[in-house]
Amino acid sequence: MSKSKVLIAVSSPWASEKLAAPIADLVSRLGAEALVSHVTTMQDEDETENDANIRGEQTLALLVSQLRDAGLEAEGVMLFSDDTAKAILKTARARGCTMIVLGLTGKGVLKRLIAGDVPANIIRQADMPVLLCPANWTGTI
Repeated sequence: MSKSKVLIAVSSPWASEKLAAPIADLVSRLGAEALVSHVTTMQDEDETENDANIRGEQTLALLVSQLRDAGLEAEGVMLFSDDTAKAILKTARARGCTMIVLGLTGKGVLKRLIAGDVPANIIRQADMPVLLCPANWTGTI
């Protein structure tokens, strides 16, 4: 029987560092593999496509290396899309994931209305469990 796979979607190096320990604990207790994903999008007008790609690579490398250091199977995948929720869901389904874990950015209601509410869109469209980790959360799962 193959291991279950958890897709962990992270948006920044800060989120990768913050989530490393609780995600490692969760993935270990589930006996699962981790598929760490980042959807590359430019975050402001001054950011170039190259800057966004570098930030994405750093985001993935941080969490993947910390999960591997914890003795877990982890793979990073960079996604390119204008629709973050759709890219995450499509990847989770295509890779046979059984759960999605999202690290929330701490955006306020207004920013989510303008930029789109990725977590809400994923929850509405998901056909698997979705775990949301708030930006100010410091506990364990």
